[in-house]
Amino acid sequence: MALVLVLGGLAVFVGAVVQGSVGFGLGLVAAPVLTLLDPDLMPGAIQVVNATLPLFTLAVEWRRVDWRGLGFAVLGRVPGSVLGALVIVYVSVYSRGLLVAVMVLVAVALTARAVSVPRNGATITSAGFVSGVTGTATGIGGPPIALVYQTAKGPQIRATLAMFFFLSAVQSLVILAIVGELPGRALSTGATLIVPMLLGFLVSGPLRRYLDGGKVRTAVLVVAAVSAVGLIAQNVITQVLSAH
Repeated sequence: MALVLVLGGLAVFVGAVVQGSVGFGLGLVAAPVLTLLDPDLMPGAIQVVNATLPLFTLAVEWRRVDWRGLGFAVLGRVPGSVLGALVIVYVSVYSRGLLVAVMVLVAVALTARAVSVPRNGATITSAGFVSGVTGTATGIGGPPIALVYQTAKGPQIRATLAMFFFLSAVQSLVILAIVGELPGRALSTGATLIVPMLLGFLVSGPLRRYLDGGKVRTAVLVVAAVSAVGLIAQNVITQVLSAH
């Protein structure tokens, strides 16, 4: 348990720095590490942190939320979360991780080739649906929404994603509890990890000012791609270890 708190806490700290700067990334950075250390804690532990960090972002930038887009995202997120719950019950952790990683890499590749992804009701709702599936199943729901909003201004990206992540994490926690996949140990571990999360958010302040200078899109794509590769590596390592 001590190893989970130390290494998991470090991963949460780094993830909070990234998310506080770019608008997403906490789950992408921390979920693979926590899953490797103790799969039974996931995705409940990371969802506790996912529900808490956005509140700090919203306290600063809540006026920049794109409420219309948020409505479409939540509309897609609800049925996606139900499907994500079924994935948790019937699909292995190894298969879920690889599926998410491949999805992220494909999304990054397609987005990097285009000037932008059209941001309208259909694309935001679709992104919300995919985010619901992956977020509920693995604790990683940021890339689909972040990629749709990549061309928005930094404060709008962070504020809109923060509100979406807060609502999404609360919804996922409720669904996980309903399907019996939210043990008390996951909740207590997630609560403990709030401390390094808060420290990471405080460190992210100077980076926010740097990335707001037209560098948000590049940062979003880089964070998504690197995290997806890390998730694949984590799943391969887990599979190898379990085979022995």
